[in-house]
Amino acid sequence: MAGRPAPGPRRRPGSRRRPEIHRRRERTVTRQRKAPTAAPDREDLRADCGSCFGLCCVALPFARSADFAADKPAGRPCGNLDADFRCGIHARLRQEGYQGCTVFDCFGAGQKVSQVTYGGTDWRRAPGTAREMFEVFPVMRQLHELLWYVTEGLDVAVARPVHPRLRRELARLESLTRGDAAALLVLDVDTLRGEVNTLLLRVGDLVRAQVPGRTRNHRGADLMGARLAGADLRGASLRGALLVAADLKNADLRMSDLIGADLRDADLAGADLTGSVFLTQAQLNAARGDGTTRLPDTLSRPAHW
Repeated sequence: MAGRPAPGPRRRPGSRRRPEIHRRRERTVTRQRKAPTAAPDREDLRADCGSCFGLCCVALPFARSADFAADKPAGRPCGNLDADFRCGIHARLRQEGYQGCTVFDCFGAGQKVSQVTYGGTDWRRAPGTAREMFEVFPVMRQLHELLWYVTEGLDVAVARPVHPRLRRELARLESLTRGDAAALLVLDVDTLRGEVNTLLLRVGDLVRAQVPGRTRNHRGADLMGARLAGADLRGASLRGALLVAADLKNADLRMSDLIGADLRDADLAGADLTGSVFLTQAQLNAARGDGTTRLPDTLSRPAHW
């Protein structure tokens, strides 16, 4: 999908500042070529679009809707993708009808596929790799998403009883991300997610147990448009809950488990999300909030709030 955030002014091929992009890509490759069992830091799990070949803008499909202004099949470059793999309308994606692009997060999978799996050779220079590269990208994205969750679990002090198993899973996932394309394409990602999710559930339970008394269980609940302004949702399980357009103004969501919760257009103005677990930047980007919304330290306030 389009809308990969550019870290600075867009640069055209052949510009005098082009070498800086190469230096940034070299730093990304060096950082990611750690020992296979080394734990990734958070920076490795954030999109570095200057080191990616626009994979989200090509590999993934989207349909004309409220989120996208046009149809695009998988494997076809978005019409807004420039020759330097930058988004030509990045600064005005929402105005141009590409809101869906602004809420996508690859968790750093784009640069891993571009610079590690394919060694820095892009699909334009090696068109024979294009189809395979575009198929590898969604697999890598799922692995990097799991790495993000496992890394977060290891940052949670009350989850220490699970840390040894999380470290083993982290090493396994990191090793898988460094496999070649053929190995990545035959991975049973669904089974892998199920195995990791068992540990993530335990982390969420340990976090939620810090809240005294009975906490709410809204796992997988349909709360679309729900009126939850000012609600006490401390320690609530909102795993996979449908919270589209829910009114969560001033809600207390501390120490809640938000993995997989659909927060599109949810109103988080004044809500307190500190201490919650498994909340991602993509979920925040899809929601609405304001300057009084309290966020976990690892996440940033979306620019459109």
